[in-house]
Amino acid sequence: MNPLALEAQMCFPLYAAARAMQRAYRPLLTELGLSYPQYLTMLVLWERDGMPVNAIGTRLHLDSGTLTPLLKRLERRGVIERRRRAEDERVVEVYLTEEGHQLREQAEQVPLQLLCKVDLPREDVAELRTTLTELLARLESA
Repeated sequence: MNPLALEAQMCFPLYAAARAMQRAYRPLLTELGLSYPQYLTMLVLWERDGMPVNAIGTRLHLDSGTLTPLLKRLERRGVIERRRRAEDERVVEVYLTEEGHQLREQAEQVPLQLLCKVDLPREDVAELRTTLTELLARLESA
């Protein structure tokens, strides 16, 4: 096979699948009033409220130039609030508002709805997630 053929590239199916995944999420997230990056941010905060901005960025693999505007939009929406840490004002922490906590209840069905759309056995989904996590770790350590 030609090493420069599109079909020979590992990156292309990954890129195309990521775009298709975001399209699959779009109608589910539109009901919640969230974009895909906002949804990922909310997932992190639903796991652990009160995280520093830099920790959220690390979790999501986003730099502050991308994350800050995203957080500002979520704050204007009323689902989060940013607060400077009292003992070190350089650290900004992000907290869910009451509306942000309520949004979690609405979002609980999203993962199952997406699994139904994808229509893959759960074992295949788990294996794919493991493989992609390992790929990400290897790429970041390279």
